[in-house]
Amino acid sequence: MAIKIMLVDDHKMIRDGLRTLISQHKGMEVIGEASDGHTAVQTVMHLRPDVVVIDIGMPELNGIEATRQITALKCAPKVIGLSMHADHRYVAQMLKAGASGYVLKDSAFEELVNAIETVVKGHTFLSPQISGTVASEFKRAASNGDGTVYSVLTVREREVLQLMSEGRSTKDTASALGISVKTIETHRRQLMNRLNLHSVAELTKYAIKEGLTSLNK
Repeated sequence: MAIKIMLVDDHKMIRDGLRTLISQHKGMEVIGEASDGHTAVQTVMHLRPDVVVIDIGMPELNGIEATRQITALKCAPKVIGLSMHADHRYVAQMLKAGASGYVLKDSAFEELVNAIETVVKGHTFLSPQISGTVASEFKRAASNGDGTVYSVLTVREREVLQLMSEGRSTKDTASALGISVKTIETHRRQLMNRLNLHSVAELTKYAIKEGLTSLNK
């Protein structure tokens, strides 16, 4: 039986390329796609793939948050992060979110195939370029508390911060999350107080530094 794969990336060209390559590989089948994190979660619930290959830097709901929600689902699929970022912070947060693998975008396609086959067997796969330093950093952070945005802020606060840092207005942010404008304003004040930051510009810089969003994907 073929491994059922879902592709999540906000760039259609990347999804199309991966779909073409995977279709040429026996034993694997792409059964669905999504271009953002929110759609990915809903599609996973409907299609129930075996493996989700997901980009980390996506608008509205990034790959780390989407992975956290996907791996919390009943009968959750295996998740492989796909990213241009080799920084241990991104990798560690993906693993903590429940991902089973992390592949760099500049790797050969066969590395992704290897990752898919590895995670389906219940193992973890990391691109060789990052595996050593990430493993030690992940263990350190997990035991000591990493102090990053993922441990300091709540899920809702992270969602608000990402949308704000991407230039969404208060009204648009409220609409996207299904909550009131007043609640968004309250979250913004709490974010500034908790992080000791005093403007949306400072919040945006913080979100980029922590890998919550990226303006130069």
